[in-house]
Amino acid sequence: MSEDVDVPALRWAWLGTVGYEEAWELQRTVALARRSGELQDDAVLLLEHPPVYTMGRQGEARHLGEGSESLIAAGAEFLEVDRGGSVTFHGPGQLVAYPIVRLADVFPIPRHPAHGDVDHYLRALEAALIAAAATYDVEVTRRPPYTGVWAGNAKLGAIGVKLAGGVTSHGVALNVATDLRWFDRIIPCGIDGSGVASLASLGAPGHTPEQVAPVLAGCLAAAFGRRLDDAGPLTALLHDRRPASSAA
Repeated sequence: MSEDVDVPALRWAWLGTVGYEEAWELQRTVALARRSGELQDDAVLLLEHPPVYTMGRQGEARHLGEGSESLIAAGAEFLEVDRGGSVTFHGPGQLVAYPIVRLADVFPIPRHPAHGDVDHYLRALEAALIAAAATYDVEVTRRPPYTGVWAGNAKLGAIGVKLAGGVTSHGVALNVATDLRWFDRIIPCGIDGSGVASLASLGAPGHTPEQVAPVLAGCLAAAFGRRLDDAGPLTALLHDRRPASSAA
């Protein structure tokens, strides 16, 4: 943790395994607190989800393979959500990070300081994923015009975000040791002909999302120009607002 208290903080919390809908509600709670000023610092929630397929705003029915009922029959939930992008999978072995940041404070648009630069934010998320992978000697790159980070034709880290009231939600999913067969049932992110990778499949086995969480949190803080700090006030905000059924 940096001792430079003059640099704004990014507060992070590892939440363990949390159901998607419970995590979605937690994001709304934290985002509302960030907009209102109840939470004075930006935050990032890091967690794993039980198996779930989510369809974003740019999704198409054909991206679902044999359809949502077949995905549910495979043992996963299926939800339509309010982030950008198409369909993806979240589940065990995957680290999900939900940054809740006031975008204009992190990446203001020149001459329009009240507005945040979404494109700059997306590139920062990619930079954080690239840096986190490099920690484990895994090299990935951007692949314009697509978002996320890639090893050749295989996506290691997916991105899907929402901006409301100037505050971000949703975020990134980094496959650490995910069973990649889950992705065979869909067209991941709606990109025809592309594959999916994990740190394990790219030569860095033996890691868990919990172990990688502080690494990714630090990379996000660096990409945002923030100092990484413990949850602090975020702990009190989350206390008693997380359903007991979703405890790790």
